[in-house]
Amino acid sequence: MVKGEFTVAASNSPAYTVPGMTEAEGAEVIERLRLRLHALNDLALTLKHVHWNVVGPHFIAVHEMLDPQVDSVRAMIDATAERIATLGGSPSGTPGALVEERTWEDYSVGRADAIAHLGALDLVYSGIIKDHRAAVAATDEVDPVTQDLLVEHLRSLELFQWFVRAHLESAGGTLSTDAAHTEAAAGRVAVQQARR
Repeated sequence: MVKGEFTVAASNSPAYTVPGMTEAEGAEVIERLRLRLHALNDLALTLKHVHWNVVGPHFIAVHEMLDPQVDSVRAMIDATAERIATLGGSPSGTPGALVEERTWEDYSVGRADAIAHLGALDLVYSGIIKDHRAAVAATDEVDPVTQDLLVEHLRSLELFQWFVRAHLESAGGTLSTDAAHTEAAAGRVAVQQARR
């Protein structure tokens, strides 16, 4: 398809891929990475949104905790996009592609108490980690290089979730957000538990 002077790819099927993989295998891995790229871009934007909209007594702790997470996620984004290109694909990092192709809703918490944002972020991290783990399992035989990349991402993503959960965990080891299924509900429950 042609748009202006530039050709826009109709599909993300590569004309070539790395040695030892078929084009079909490359296309399968590219598709998985495309969704991971969207999720990581969304996470970086969400973390900055929280950074800018967090208020309350834990403001500075959460505000300063998030910038290194954003930097790390941005590095994951770059590595993911470069892996897509290495496999013969064309990474799409535009906001329109992210919004059109994502399979999740936009982050739903605006200006709110730090604990409310942390409760919501716990669910965000759970979703990203779950989907990353599924991509790790799916690339086990077809592409161990991509699998290694995703495992490396998981090391940091799981650590960041632990940082978030440390604010939500009771001395007995339970999470205030355990029963919540939406970001807004997780935020409300986290705030209620913190006030007890």
